[in-house]
Amino acid sequence: MFTIKRNVLKKIKKNKEFYNQPITLPENIVVDENSQHSNICLIDYQENKFIRQNIDNPENLLPYLDRESVSWINIQGLGSADILKQIGHIFDLHPLVLEDVVNVVERPKIEEHEEQLVIIARMIIPKGKGAGYYSEQVSFILGQNYLLTVQEEPNHDCFERVRLRIRNNRGIIRKRQCDYLAYALLDAIIDAFFPLLEDYGERIEALEQEAIINPSRQTLRTIYQIRRELLQLRRTIWPQRDAINSLIRDSSTLISDEVRIYLRDCYDHTVQIMDLVENYRELASSLMDVYLSAVSNKMNEIMKLLTVFSWIFLPLTFIAGIYGMNFQYIPGLNLRWGFWICILMMVLIATSLLLFFWQRGWLNHSSWSNLD
Repeated sequence: MFTIKRNVLKKIKKNKEFYNQPITLPENIVVDENSQHSNICLIDYQENKFIRQNIDNPENLLPYLDRESVSWINIQGLGSADILKQIGHIFDLHPLVLEDVVNVVERPKIEEHEEQLVIIARMIIPKGKGAGYYSEQVSFILGQNYLLTVQEEPNHDCFERVRLRIRNNRGIIRKRQCDYLAYALLDAIIDAFFPLLEDYGERIEALEQEAIINPSRQTLRTIYQIRRELLQLRRTIWPQRDAINSLIRDSSTLISDEVRIYLRDCYDHTVQIMDLVENYRELASSLMDVYLSAVSNKMNEIMKLLTVFSWIFLPLTFIAGIYGMNFQYIPGLNLRWGFWICILMMVLIATSLLLFFWQRGWLNHSSWSNLD
């Protein structure tokens, strides 16, 4: 049985006008004009051979598709419609596969098309401590002797560790076929979740102390942001876990039994990630209760002190209200500046109270937000 690559080569030999004919993407496939230019990187290797080079013209990939070596073609960026069209022709991709590749909001999934296995995955790259993460779609097209991967943009990925293993011939990766390469890349995508979740654990721990000691509106916004990001992570890893489980259970001839054993370990990692995400979501939800309790306690302390002030001035106001201060002899009534001196005393008293409240932290932005 001929592989897809050999069928393509035969088609090109019979039809010299193959690349001269107009190439069009299906109507339901639209390339984002703001996407970055598509770069093609080829890594071709065997146990005792390694080649890595950038490809300008997709037609230059053809000599590598009829070899017994493993060819990893990595396309970074979805901004070049012509390159995507030529790739579709060279690898004989179904229009629905091209649609899944270009539409980057696809849910992680597994699809089998004749002699190709299509894997849609979601890659997470941490931005830094407390800075969130990048999220992009990665499409895998697994063939008999090649693996085609398509990324949204060329600036971030988690595949460098796999590239180093191939270049330096570490482990068994150069002794295995394309299915093991696909596993290694999927494993790198899954492992990238762990440092990100570790960062979320540290942020939640710090937020817990902040919510108890000094709750503010910024604390509340951060809690909501973390809950929203964790929900997005859950929506990412959940279908990814199901997709890897499908790879293990399906009877595709492109995945060997040996690689299925490795994929079980990858599946176990996704289960661990799911547990961590669920635990952190519960902790983030409990932080809301801690925040509300701390704000309530702070309000109680403020109300206690204000009540003391009220009880001090209440009897004085009561006595002044009964007598009306209508005494015949009141000091200062005949002074020329008596009225303005009284106004100045009122301003000084009000200013002193405001300074006192400000020093206690009752008049800053967070206190007013807590009073809302």
